[in-house]
Amino acid sequence: MAQRTDVEPPKTPPDQSVAPSEKPAAAAAVAPETHSASQPPPSRAGRFIQSNPNARFFLIAAILLVLVGGFFAWRYFQSYESTDDAEVDGHLMPLSARVSGYVTKVNVDDNQYVTAGTVLVEIDPRDYQVAVDQAKAALEDARATAQASNLNVPITNINTASQVSSSEADVENAKAGIAAAQQQYDAAQAQLAEAQANDTKAQLDLGRYKQLVDKQEISQQMYDQADAAAKANAAGVVAARSSAAAAAQQVTQARSKLSTAEAGLRSSQTAPRQVATSEARALSADATVLQKQALLDQAQLNLQYTKIVAPVNGVVTKSVEVGMNVQPGQQLLSIVPLEDVWVTADFKETQLKNMRVGQSAKIKVDSNGRTYNGHVDSFANSSGARLSLLPPENATGNYVKVVQRIPVKIVLEPGQNKDLSLRLGMSVEANVYVK
Repeated sequence: MAQRTDVEPPKTPPDQSVAPSEKPAAAAAVAPETHSASQPPPSRAGRFIQSNPNARFFLIAAILLVLVGGFFAWRYFQSYESTDDAEVDGHLMPLSARVSGYVTKVNVDDNQYVTAGTVLVEIDPRDYQVAVDQAKAALEDARATAQASNLNVPITNINTASQVSSSEADVENAKAGIAAAQQQYDAAQAQLAEAQANDTKAQLDLGRYKQLVDKQEISQQMYDQADAAAKANAAGVVAARSSAAAAAQQVTQARSKLSTAEAGLRSSQTAPRQVATSEARALSADATVLQKQALLDQAQLNLQYTKIVAPVNGVVTKSVEVGMNVQPGQQLLSIVPLEDVWVTADFKETQLKNMRVGQSAKIKVDSNGRTYNGHVDSFANSSGARLSLLPPENATGNYVKVVQRIPVKIVLEPGQNKDLSLRLGMSVEANVYVK
């Protein structure tokens, strides 16, 4: 085995008095000249680590600390979605006139807070008061007419029932009269036949007596008696014929009475129709009462409409002045209920992946710097671009994908806006905590 021929120089202990910075130089000076290549000098960080053995542990700890802090920072920034495209929103209630007229009073000023039921504007009510009085008078007249019509219904029922009964009785009486007259006529005819038979016998007897008296077989007195009897029988025939004619006339009169009674009965049999007509008049009168009542209600409503009242608590903005002649539907004021405001935040559609209804939110208002607590209430049914005046037509032309924004409604927690400092349209920054 070959032995190494180069001799290592003796190790000289380093001078403790040399500064640490001079030690590398001294080491380099005592390095043997037999080495053909020298190592590069260490960097300042390396020299610092070599001179401070604990620095390596501090560096590792710092790196770990930065990694842990970065991890928690990443977790924190991933726990919420934020946007500054947000504003305070709420109800803007327009108040318009419901009747025409002359404005006599305006009881509020711009930006004044009013409570529900406060009279804001008054219109001249005199014309509408006159209309109410007229409607009341018309209603009273209709009620009186209806009352009279309703009273006529039972009277008509009773009268028609009486007429029917009376007509039926008249028909029966007429029939009985015809029977009686017919019997009298039959009796008169029998009497006439009897008188004619007696007259015939008397005339025959008179002829025989004439022959006998001419022969003087009987006395003149007997002939005179026979002659008188013949004349009496002839007169009896005339009387009987007259009685028969009178009886026949009575039969004719009785039949005429029957025809009249039957006509009266037929007329009285229309009583149900008369009753129905009376009831219809009563119903018409009742309907007229309802119509007049409706007209009165409308007139009273119009009278109430002359006073425009606040429907809710809120701040008023007016556009009406005393002396204006307003028309129905003309907007006079607008009122904003500040107790019921919310935030509309327009998040990008890529921010809605983990966003859900009910998640908590923080709202920072630019005007006062305050932060309000709230929660997600709902999501809009479409993007803002889709509801714009000119929505995009992606099927025409060159398509360029643009990230859309979806309005998200965030409501405040109870008691967050006690001082009513939020106003519609204020710019805010919304943060929704999705994790």
